[in-house]
Amino acid sequence: MTGAERKSRSGRRDRGVRTGPLAPPYITRKIPYFEFLDEEGLVKLETQADWLLQEIGLEFRDDPIALEILAAGGADVKDTRVRFPDGLARHLCRMAPCEFEQLARNPAKSVRIGNQSTVFAPIYGAPFVHDAENGRRYGTIADFENLVKLTYGLDALHHGGLVIVEPCDVPVNKRHLDMVYAHMRFSDKPFLGAITAMERAEDSVAMARILFGADVLEKHCVIMGNVNTNSPMMVDKVVTEAIRTYCGAGQGIVVVPFILGGAMGPVTTAASVAQALAEAMGCCAFAQLVRPGAPFVLGNFLSSMSLKSGAPTFGMPEPVMSNYVIGQLARRLGLPLRCGGALTASKMPDAQAAYESADSLHSTILGGANFVLHSAGWMESGLVSSYEKLLMDADRLGAYRVLLEGMDMSEDALAKDAYAEVEPAGHFLGSAHTMRNYETAYYDAKMSDSESYEQWLDNGSHDAMWRANARMKDMLANYEAPPIDQAVDDELRDFIARRKASMEDAWY
Repeated sequence: MTGAERKSRSGRRDRGVRTGPLAPPYITRKIPYFEFLDEEGLVKLETQADWLLQEIGLEFRDDPIALEILAAGGADVKDTRVRFPDGLARHLCRMAPCEFEQLARNPAKSVRIGNQSTVFAPIYGAPFVHDAENGRRYGTIADFENLVKLTYGLDALHHGGLVIVEPCDVPVNKRHLDMVYAHMRFSDKPFLGAITAMERAEDSVAMARILFGADVLEKHCVIMGNVNTNSPMMVDKVVTEAIRTYCGAGQGIVVVPFILGGAMGPVTTAASVAQALAEAMGCCAFAQLVRPGAPFVLGNFLSSMSLKSGAPTFGMPEPVMSNYVIGQLARRLGLPLRCGGALTASKMPDAQAAYESADSLHSTILGGANFVLHSAGWMESGLVSSYEKLLMDADRLGAYRVLLEGMDMSEDALAKDAYAEVEPAGHFLGSAHTMRNYETAYYDAKMSDSESYEQWLDNGSHDAMWRANARMKDMLANYEAPPIDQAVDDELRDFIARRKASMEDAWY
């Protein structure tokens, strides 16, 4: 297919797509960051991270090509241990953009990641799904498609992510094809690609090339991978091959050290934050050696744990502090940040889920995260994707948008004309100023019930979970798929069919 033909198909694909969501496609922050540590504390953490990279080093295992790239780039490579001479990692990290755009197939929903922008994406990676009527169970492809459709319909979620739940009824080696296709077909928001094996990452990039066109991929980021380092201080081939695949194609990568304090990192928060910074910096340096200027998002997923049981805990003060501090460190390094989310260990969308998620999200927001994976639907320490919590969390994300956009300080917001109209001891309910502004003055929380007790009784005495359940059913019943060019859809389906036919089913 020629470039002209591809360009023509791309033009046809954009026609008839909705002009965009009611809310903006991403949030532009207008409020200050919460600066948790002073200069002395930040320098200590940066010095510790540099020491780890120079003296301890990172293990880069099972990928000889990665070791060759690192050695050629100036790293000290001995067997599989890689040390970065003084200043090398920071120098390479500065090649990555501080902000970049990820295109959506609906241009009105493209997002910017970095600097003052905030992008919310749903839970990622849960094997189980839960809803109020059917309880906890393994996820299916039907659940996966439902959750993609719900994410598409929730304006507070700007990005689809990828594995909203594992479709466990599809073979492991083939399910990535169905997941990536579902995001392409049932939504028109940006999305992530697969990373669990190099050929799955390559399939994801190939499908993105079909959807957007090869010429677009050469110039723009349209897909990213999200990977975890194997903490402590190890980068396995899942990470390096994903970086080589996505960054090598000019696409983005999100690298997140997942550190459970006392297990994959020291039990002290300061040491774990410095370790996360070192691991992420080493991966960013590698990404820039693969392709200078490749989009890179620095991640941090630090969890405390119960030292009695070893179970991870969420919404606790230690990871809250890490969210604030990693934000400061990422800004000093000039890299976009991913951290936090609506995290909880609760087994139900209950009070525990609400307060743990609120503390985690609030610190994520104030700390300055640019890309927030797990921002909605996370339950049971990430093992469960909850239908109802997806909607409940998204409702709160809308409120955070209002907070991040700051207080309106315009002349109209100061309402001088209202004081001229309303006498002392009067009321403003019918004033001209109120009538001009009442529809947009306050955030409308759809999942909250603020009516009287009697009205609540008359409406069925439903708690938040059951209100979310009813809205979920309504959204799915009224879902309409965004338009897609039929030739592109046919080409995607043909690619998937050929790839599936080329391999036997594997269930592990």
